[in-house]
Amino acid sequence: MSSDPWGRVDETGTVYVRTAEGEQVVGSWQAGSPEEALAYFERKYEGLVVEIGLLEKRVQTTDLSAKDAQVAIDHIREQVDAHHAVGDLDALRGRLDKLVATVESRREERKQQRAKQSDEARKAKEDLVAEAEQLAQSDQWRAAGERLRALVDTWKGLPRLDRKSDDELWHRFSHARSAFSKRRKAHFAQLDAQREEARRTKERLVAEAEALSGSTDWGPTAARYRELMADWKAAGRAQREHEDDLWNRFRGAQDVFFAARSSVFAERDAEQTENLKLKEELAEEAEKLLPIGDLKSARAAFRTINERWEAIGHVPRDARPKVEGRMHTVERALQEAEEAEWRRTNPEARARAEGLTGQLQAAVDKLKAQIEQARAQGNSARADKLERELEGRQALLDQALKGLQEFGG
Repeated sequence: MSSDPWGRVDETGTVYVRTAEGEQVVGSWQAGSPEEALAYFERKYEGLVVEIGLLEKRVQTTDLSAKDAQVAIDHIREQVDAHHAVGDLDALRGRLDKLVATVESRREERKQQRAKQSDEARKAKEDLVAEAEQLAQSDQWRAAGERLRALVDTWKGLPRLDRKSDDELWHRFSHARSAFSKRRKAHFAQLDAQREEARRTKERLVAEAEALSGSTDWGPTAARYRELMADWKAAGRAQREHEDDLWNRFRGAQDVFFAARSSVFAERDAEQTENLKLKEELAEEAEKLLPIGDLKSARAAFRTINERWEAIGHVPRDARPKVEGRMHTVERALQEAEEAEWRRTNPEARARAEGLTGQLQAAVDKLKAQIEQARAQGNSARADKLERELEGRQALLDQALKGLQEFGG
């Protein structure tokens, strides 16, 4: 019979292991000496020691889940409880019990960590919802729209909550975005409707202006033209593609009438010459508003200048295009500044601004080439006329470039 501190082999070849509960049968050994039997089962014990050591290390140093750890512990415990090894099995049970406590502790830590992360995610999503609901009432269409898109990206990066909470918050978030989109769509639809209404109104004004252009009833017709001009200004701007054409027809009809009246009232030439001087002074005053800085104050100043302009009366026919062209240049610059402000809320604004800048640049380049050609040909009068037109185009181009800068381009 052979034995060691933790086991023995009796004369029949039965192997025993000593435990706190007494000796337990390990197995029967008939293949060799008792020493070999003990050595064999001691190696199995060492295997369990190594296995427990590896599991302890995995629990401490990896993200092994509590469930998988418990499965591994139960597997080793079955082997220990089966008493198929010779060694301090009670010590192994103690290590396994300690390991169970460690796993439970880590399970609780992870549970608390998940709860904390869930609370943080909930708070973050509630903050996103609150901001989205506030933005839903904004009239800053471009800035609010961009911010809402950024909030969506932030939401996607946050972990999910429980299904009920996540769905409720997402519903509020999505509803806020939809409400904003609906308001923005309605706003621009209203703008489109206003421009369409302005177009129809100006079409009617143009038709009446053209019908009056042949009248010789000078006083009443001139008064009616002034009323039509007031109605024109009150109508607002039509769509960009219609506004200039309508204005040219409207102004052209008035020009026909007033040119005829001017030919009849030749004696008023002196008065009209004085009017020209006054309007040139006003045009110079208006040109000092360029380039447009403070749009609101520039608009108010131009309105005052224009009221004085309208009160002056007519100028000689041959001088009208030049002096009115100077005023129209300033008016167009103001209109472009207003358009730039509107375009900032329009998703197609940048493309249109770039297109306008390209067209104006091409016009400026063409005028410069024409001026050089006129100078080369000795046609100073044409060159001077083109220079004045170039000034107007350059002012529009400068305004368009300024609009592009507002887009960051």
